[in-house]
Amino acid sequence: MLQSVSDWLSGGEAAALLAVLGLATLGTATLFLTGLAGYRRRRSKVYLLVVSALGLLLARSIVGFGTVLGLVPMPVHHLVEHGSDFVVATLILYALYSSDSPSSVE
Repeated sequence: MLQSVSDWLSGGEAAALLAVLGLATLGTATLFLTGLAGYRRRRSKVYLLVVSALGLLLARSIVGFGTVLGLVPMPVHHLVEHGSDFVVATLILYALYSSDSPSSVE
């Protein structure tokens, strides 16, 4: 498994990378499932946009594992990672822009 990253990381660095990827994936999966539960409860466009962004963040972690395991080539990794960064930022900004403005306090 760590053989796939031996060209660009030492054994200790690869183990640390896998540990960080594992923790990040667990955390992102937890956030995604929490967001999904929120969307199922609220059924609003803003919640759908946020849960979509969280789903893309989870997909990024999976692509990271694929790269470490040698299943995803580095150019594809970079295209997916940086492309999803842009899409996540766009989804979050659109969710903020499209949400209702707060009611004014009198």
